[in-house]
Amino acid sequence: MATTTAELEVLLMQRSLTDPQLIAAAETAADFRILPDATVIKIGGQSMIDRGRAAVYPLVDEIVAARKTHKMLIGTGAGTRARHLYSIAAGLNLPAGVLSQLGASVADQNAAMLGQLLAKHGISAVEGAGLSAVPLYLAEVNAVVFSGMPPYGLWMRPSADGVIPPYRTDAGCFLVAEQFGCKAMIYVKDENGLYTANPKTEKNATFIPKISVAEMKAKGLADSILEFPMLDLLEAARHVREVQIVNGLVPGNLTRALAGEHVGTIITAS
Repeated sequence: MATTTAELEVLLMQRSLTDPQLIAAAETAADFRILPDATVIKIGGQSMIDRGRAAVYPLVDEIVAARKTHKMLIGTGAGTRARHLYSIAAGLNLPAGVLSQLGASVADQNAAMLGQLLAKHGISAVEGAGLSAVPLYLAEVNAVVFSGMPPYGLWMRPSADGVIPPYRTDAGCFLVAEQFGCKAMIYVKDENGLYTANPKTEKNATFIPKISVAEMKAKGLADSILEFPMLDLLEAARHVREVQIVNGLVPGNLTRALAGEHVGTIITAS
């Protein structure tokens, strides 16, 4: 087993990048967390931003208050407008990569709007390459807004079923949290968390306070509140080994979750 950079380099030069010994050696490298004190917050597009002022203004106030004690990377979802675009583009037989670009444009719009609402508090929205400046924003004002859609564009991996991009804003925000080595990932939705069925249509749906990815898949709940591929990302993650889903329509829920309270549903990697 390689234990030094030199030994790992020898393997890299001599072996295929899929060689089991090389993979095992690379896996032993120590993890480095870039932003270990930061939390990624995903603000739902359809669940929160599309509701307009009644839902967004109180959330903005909560974010401004919370940034006094918390470092936050705030990602935006796409929502209803993206679904409309998907329906048109799918009807035109366009591929998943094109739909991914269209969905990203809506998430970008939501990030721009949220950034404008937070501008007077010194909190900015950054675009793709601007993520490199995130540490500076966090050092100065403890918060930054970004578009949650992962920038795969035409390189989006097609879904096995249909042309809807499988990696959307839930996955994009999680990937930011994992790659930066953040301490927590919070999804702000319009439900208290995960249920045994859709609580909007099933009166007998039961709330689930905590569950693992494996249990969700076994119960057939894999695509009930978060994008299905995001659960696979969570299962394979090194840093962010659980995520929390909270109801952003309830004042104080986000603040409590940031403080480490179990507010809604916690989904664990294992």
